[in-house]
Amino acid sequence: MPPHPKRKHSKGRRNRRRAQDGLTPRAIVACSNCGEMRLAHTVCPNCGYYQGKEVVEMKKEEKG
Repeated sequence: MPPHPKRKHSKGRRNRRRAQDGLTPRAIVACSNCGEMRLAHTVCPNCGYYQGKEVVEMKKEEKG
């Protein structure tokens, strides 16, 4: 037979364990400038734009 708990877990301990069940995944949206997927309300890591304005200057990679 499997072991049984010696003491009852308190309601607070039970609820703290269940607190992680309510977490939701982070919102991912398409960048309006380049179309790359990015986190909502953040600067695009691909092109450096946020709300149609260039916020971070990104280096252009040269092919060749």
